[in-house]
Amino acid sequence: MTDTHIGTGTVAPAGTVRARDLVLDLAAAAILAAAVSVIGWFAIQSVEWPAYNSSNVTRSLATVAQVAAVVILTGSAWVLSLGRSARPLRMLSFATISGFVTATLALPLGGTTLYLGGISVDQQFRTEFLTRFTSSPRLADMTYVDMPPLYSPGWFWLGGRFARIFGFDGWEAFQPWSVLSLSVAAALAAALWFAIVSPAKAVAATLATTIAMLLYGSAEPYGAVVTILLPPVLIFAWRAVTRGDRLALAITAIYLGGALWFYTLYLGVAAFVVVLMGVLALVASWVRERRIDWQIPGRVAVIGVITIALGLPAYGPFLLRMAKEPSESRGSAFHYLPEQGAVLPMPMLHFSLLGALALIGVVWVLVRFRSTPEAQALGIGIVGVYLWALLSMVATVAQTTLLGFRTEPVLHVLLAAAGALGAVAIAGSLGDGYPRYRQAGVILAGVAAIGVAQTIPAQLAGEIAVAYSDTDGNGNRGDRRPAGAESSYRDVDAAILAATGRPRTDTVVLTADYGFLAIYPYWGFQNLTSNYANPLAQFTARSEAIEAWSKMTSTDEFLGALGTAPWRPPNAFVFRKSSDGLALRLAEDVYPNDPNVRRYTVTFPEKLFADPRFSSTEVGPFVVIVRK
Repeated sequence: MTDTHIGTGTVAPAGTVRARDLVLDLAAAAILAAAVSVIGWFAIQSVEWPAYNSSNVTRSLATVAQVAAVVILTGSAWVLSLGRSARPLRMLSFATISGFVTATLALPLGGTTLYLGGISVDQQFRTEFLTRFTSSPRLADMTYVDMPPLYSPGWFWLGGRFARIFGFDGWEAFQPWSVLSLSVAAALAAALWFAIVSPAKAVAATLATTIAMLLYGSAEPYGAVVTILLPPVLIFAWRAVTRGDRLALAITAIYLGGALWFYTLYLGVAAFVVVLMGVLALVASWVRERRIDWQIPGRVAVIGVITIALGLPAYGPFLLRMAKEPSESRGSAFHYLPEQGAVLPMPMLHFSLLGALALIGVVWVLVRFRSTPEAQALGIGIVGVYLWALLSMVATVAQTTLLGFRTEPVLHVLLAAAGALGAVAIAGSLGDGYPRYRQAGVILAGVAAIGVAQTIPAQLAGEIAVAYSDTDGNGNRGDRRPAGAESSYRDVDAAILAATGRPRTDTVVLTADYGFLAIYPYWGFQNLTSNYANPLAQFTARSEAIEAWSKMTSTDEFLGALGTAPWRPPNAFVFRKSSDGLALRLAEDVYPNDPNVRRYTVTFPEKLFADPRFSSTEVGPFVVIVRK
């Protein structure tokens, strides 16, 4: 790609990227990566592995696979830089980066059926969403019946189709689908990099951003697949905004439309950066020519229109319902400000290999910003993420945030991309007079990549440990230790099915054990917290109704209240036994406090259900009550 000079002259023509070749590469990358990931995952799962937290076997094998992948990728880049066997070696790179991701994640998780974070905290509602779409392809809220989804459904909908193809339950598909989707995303990113930079830069950027993504974003796979594609897309976006390149414009719009389906927050950040690009390009045109180039805002507008058109099927139903029905803004998903969100992340100042890479990226962007389009695009992206974080802090004045702390994975990936391009530029600047130094630089880069890659399982050790200690949908723990109360979920499910005689998707359950809803596709009457609740569900009003029900002493009064509720009432209840009745834990939003959620318990009197119109079954620590 030739240089773009901001404010110093005209824009030189870009290197030609043929749409047909790029589409073929993207298709080949997706197919190869999916095949490698699926075969690799099933091969790993076919072995009886020891638990990661009690053995180093799986980590050692992951290291072997990482070394092999780095060696292959480095060799491919070297041969490609000589202009030989371009397409076969690109295909090899796609397959290799997929194998790298698969081995890095699937081997440490080889002894458990669960993914990073198990079925705890945030992974609970994510698993619930995947379970919902495994039961039906219809777009629906993860918890509440007869409601369109609030959260981006794309990754979960595709995961549901994956689960149905391979015969998995939703919770069971979470691990392989996460590994598969991240592998494919890394390969697609490689295809985009090959289209816009030299082979050496493409391989270096792909490997660096993949490592950063695995370290900082893999626990949120639906966001990570958006993150890893952002750096090359921003380079295309800069070309679209400044040059009007139609292919670049289409790639940018399709990416943003897809991001709207996958992760709304990252869509907001990416769109913010594209708009920032438009503003800077306008300023540059004014400084250069003393006139405003109105084609620039026109291009940004076209990107916006296409993005909205692509994302409308995902959010159109929700927006229509919001316009017609009462909703609740309290307890918004933006009501969260941990300490991490009150400071700006500065990874380039960390004393580590990734910190050094980020520092190289910052220096390279500053030095090459006036002359190199890649530096311009990534630099604007980095500045955009920091501006988003600052705006998030400012938004606290309005009693909300923009969840700036959740954009840290984006920052790490952008800095890794800039660092990789900068490192290759440094190696190349040694020139033909010092070929041995350049070769030494390539080898040193490969050693550094191996050094960082092999630390990924250790960095994710906390999430891996939870994957082994949580009880899965089969009632087992990956570490082979005694299972928790969740092992009774199968009997709870059997009791509800026997009492109702209905499919799970025809039953609304009031329970505080949301792990049960993550494993079985029942509808929930209330969500885990208001932060995850659909505004259309009126979370606070529901909690108030539940508290009022718990204070009733007459079955007739209780049934009357259920019948007059403005929402479809629960026809099954799953309580925990307590000394003074049937306990149910609820939560309320207490933002701006940190933690932002306060949990409290309401207790229903047992006599409320001592009536022939209810059936009651004790299952382990649970009491299952079904309205006949």
